[in-house]
Amino acid sequence: MSSSSGQAIDVEPLTLTRFILAEQKKHPHATGDFTALMNFIQTAVKAVSSAVRKAGIHRLFGISGIANTSGDEQKKLDVLANDLFINMLKSSYLTCLLVSEENDTTIVVEPEKQGKYIVCFDPLDGSSNIDCLVSIGSIFGVYRKADDEPVTTADALRPGTELVAAGYALYGSATMIVLSIGNGVNGFMLDPAIGEFILTEPDIKVKPRGKIYSINEGYSQYWDQATAKYVESKKYPKSGKPYGARYIGSMVADVHRTLVYGGIFMYPATSEAPKGKLIMMHMPVLQLFQQISYLKNKRYLKQQGKPGMASYNNVAMGLASYNNDSDKC
Repeated sequence: MSSSSGQAIDVEPLTLTRFILAEQKKHPHATGDFTALMNFIQTAVKAVSSAVRKAGIHRLFGISGIANTSGDEQKKLDVLANDLFINMLKSSYLTCLLVSEENDTTIVVEPEKQGKYIVCFDPLDGSSNIDCLVSIGSIFGVYRKADDEPVTTADALRPGTELVAAGYALYGSATMIVLSIGNGVNGFMLDPAIGEFILTEPDIKVKPRGKIYSINEGYSQYWDQATAKYVESKKYPKSGKPYGARYIGSMVADVHRTLVYGGIFMYPATSEAPKGKLIMMHMPVLQLFQQISYLKNKRYLKQQGKPGMASYNNVAMGLASYNNDSDKC
């Protein structure tokens, strides 16, 4: 565990690949395809992480002149990240259908390259913050195709309860993958020296209560009365100290802070967007909180068990520590 210089070095690091291989051993009939797919996903994340670090040097800042499915202007780095994910997943020979926030339609993988998995992803969340070097991220979810019939877009219309993997990558002061494969949530930090994701946050649990609320108050004039009243109660409580406000504007970064420190993250419906603005592509993030058992988003819980929810449908979202009255979000 230590080198001659006295610096602690783990001589048997638990990498993400080792972690998934260990899980594979628990399933005697596993083919290894899922393990291989997760390796391709983490390679895509490494490539995006490298591009994010070099974006300024290689002039990847600025807009591409294209709008994505959410109506947001695509940045050059958005396009690059999307291409990296698509090319990596297609070349894995393990996927049959890809659903990206950056594409207007689903991507059917060429028949000769098809496998049995469907991957939904937002290759670069928080792109409005790219130019000012704020933390951004990627979101991904994996489904197993339900039958042997030719793949169609309808195969992606699946409830969140059927995800076999859900996770996000955060590109900040370090690069981290937070992942659930159905047995809890674990965090893996990228060690740039060896190019591997190392388990640093095993069995993540949200704190039962936090003192931070996170919401874009610039849209407060469009909130319904219940949302406005709830936020007001956190700013001006009848007793005790008010909650602190933190809002980054990158969903992955805001969610990760909520995961680490506890508290409340909200992206509510408004009069301008009555169904909410976030798309169901962000379902993997909600599934992570479901795994931790501290999610009380009644609207989502209803939708996640509802077949036929399109990945591009808009939803409102509320995440919170268990004791933060998240059922009022």
